[in-house]
Amino acid sequence: MNGQSGFNRREVVVSAAAAFAAVGLGGRVVFAKSPAEADLMAKGFYKFNVGDIEVTTVFDGVWEKAHDEAFISNATVDETKAALKAAGQATDMVNIPFTVTFLKTGDRTIMFDSGTGAQLSPKAGRLAANMQLAGIDPKKIDTVIVTHFHPDHIFGLMEKGTNAQVYPEARIIVPNTEYAFWTDAGVIGKLPERRQGLAKRIQATFPTWKNVERIEDGAEVAPGIVAAAAYGHTAGHTTYVVGSGKDQLVVLADLTNVPALFARHPDWHAAFDADPQMAEASRRRVFDRVVADNTIITGYHYGMPAAGRIEKDGNGYAYVPLA
Repeated sequence: MNGQSGFNRREVVVSAAAAFAAVGLGGRVVFAKSPAEADLMAKGFYKFNVGDIEVTTVFDGVWEKAHDEAFISNATVDETKAALKAAGQATDMVNIPFTVTFLKTGDRTIMFDSGTGAQLSPKAGRLAANMQLAGIDPKKIDTVIVTHFHPDHIFGLMEKGTNAQVYPEARIIVPNTEYAFWTDAGVIGKLPERRQGLAKRIQATFPTWKNVERIEDGAEVAPGIVAAAAYGHTAGHTTYVVGSGKDQLVVLADLTNVPALFARHPDWHAAFDADPQMAEASRRRVFDRVVADNTIITGYHYGMPAAGRIEKDGNGYAYVPLA
């Protein structure tokens, strides 16, 4: 597949203008922060249902990122602060939260990505404790579905120092395009120095694990869960569509970073995006489709509850949390 595959089982083609007309929005103020966020961060998790599936978002912590001109290549620090202020967020820094999505369907427990593994930010690494609060037993996780290979998404799969597997009994499902990029022997020399250590760690782990399954775009990776490529953030960044009866959930992963910035301004290009133009195109395409279908989404960097809907907002989009 070419990364522009069908987003769900039926074909939906919606332009930005058509989606705008369909929802009839104009001039509304972006709403990207839940009024319950502080309480939910303290609680550590949020539960809701999609059809017969129980969905739980679990808070892993936050990265308090200092402002810098390189963060968004086509927006200034002052513009960044103004966007944060408009969303009711602190402006002294960029708070980037980490939140992992879990599904309970029948007797199966499925996890999308794995958190930071307490190996990145001093204020992240709360996933294990909050899983316990949410009633999620790590030993009962039978499938880990990976969206892409950035550290905050995969370091929870490997122990610090030893790289020992944290979930050796679970199926670990990875997008083949992403796997091929990071495990290519020649990729290390092509990457900026700050990313070379990540590639080396990936090459020392994933190819040696016997429980890794590579999947292609459009594959049904588990009953009712379909991979939907959204390339650009990384070479093989993949979202997942979860269906239960007539209801759907889309696990957006890093289609955007914090929505106050990159949903409201889908044309802003973050330093984390490997191919900013492709990332923007994927962002607009997927957002237009979830707007048209009024689909519930989860976002990895959306802050608690990390679940809601996307609406059209002028030339950008608004994230409206479920709680």
